[in-house]
Amino acid sequence: MSLALLLPAGLVALVALLLPLLLHLARRHEQTPTDFAALRWLRQKPKPRHQIRFDEWPLLLLRLLLLALLALWLARPVLSGMDDARPWVVAVPGVDAAMARGQTGDQKASLRWLSPGFPSLDEPVPGGTPAIASLLRQLDAELPPDTPLTVVVPATLQGADAERPMLSRAVTWMVVDGAMPASPAPPSAPPSLVLRHEAGDVTGLRYLRAAARAWQPDPDRPSPLQIGMREDALPANTRPLIWLVPGPVPTPVVQWVASGGTVLLANDSTFDGFAPDTTPWRDADGTAVVESAIRGKGRVLRFTRPLRPDAMPALVEADFAQRLRALFDAPVEAPRRVRATDYAPVTGGETYPVAPRDLQPWLALLIALLLLVERWMATRRTRSAAP
Repeated sequence: MSLALLLPAGLVALVALLLPLLLHLARRHEQTPTDFAALRWLRQKPKPRHQIRFDEWPLLLLRLLLLALLALWLARPVLSGMDDARPWVVAVPGVDAAMARGQTGDQKASLRWLSPGFPSLDEPVPGGTPAIASLLRQLDAELPPDTPLTVVVPATLQGADAERPMLSRAVTWMVVDGAMPASPAPPSAPPSLVLRHEAGDVTGLRYLRAAARAWQPDPDRPSPLQIGMREDALPANTRPLIWLVPGPVPTPVVQWVASGGTVLLANDSTFDGFAPDTTPWRDADGTAVVESAIRGKGRVLRFTRPLRPDAMPALVEADFAQRLRALFDAPVEAPRRVRATDYAPVTGGETYPVAPRDLQPWLALLIALLLLVERWMATRRTRSAAP
């Protein structure tokens, strides 16, 4: 156990100790001489020297102590070597709390949930899906190196990283019955599409309009599909474009795609240099419905068949709206479920020094208490007057 100062320059405030000394000297009452007639014939004697004397020395010592503690508080003292070596038992939410308590025979063990802040096991089960690997690494860095750590987990984990966590200590990994609470995926907003078609050509338009309306069933909200003619201005490249105009795609649209836009072409639209490299949509027979290729910073999609039910039966299938939306939705995050037995931490991680204990909060409390005592001593009625 050792005491250290993070800001030793704060001890310069110790010069303030002179202030109470000067105040106690200055507040002494001056003596008023009184002349006696009979004394004037006496031979004048030399005046005695004044001796320095401090009155009310308990109050003076208390004030000096207050200033010394304040200077020490400014120096930011920390204490190291007082590490809590009690074993820790942490339970992943989804494990029965009583079962987790039974996994240790040490009555002094610290029982916690593996959740942000590591709340006590006596508190209700935390909600949400914790980042298991991140919390384990945080706990490994904050606990003293010699503290035993036991982790109680259910058979299946959620919120796992791509690899097993690597810690600096060996962990007792106990798999019990239970299931982690699943976090429902937040609903995503439907894609906002812009459609351009040739005047008088409405082939397939009603199927696309119905699919977009299925994404937004609320009639009070605007449709996520904006329909216009080929001459209308192009949207921002953050909004996908459906181009249902036959023939070569105009140069402005090609440049719009190269700058980062996404376009879905009709089967009779020709895009210069289009060479499909993926097939994001196939029908039940495995035949391509939509082909895809990267162009510059953007992406080109193209229907392989006309938008008529006789040529493309997918138009009238129940999942047409979902399949169409999947072409423009952001990639879905891969599931992060793993068997607990396959996710046990491994050793070999970096060892972190244990942070020393900050004494400033305790010093602040002591200073506040001593200040109350000083005010009581300085203002009490029975306080004796200084000579």
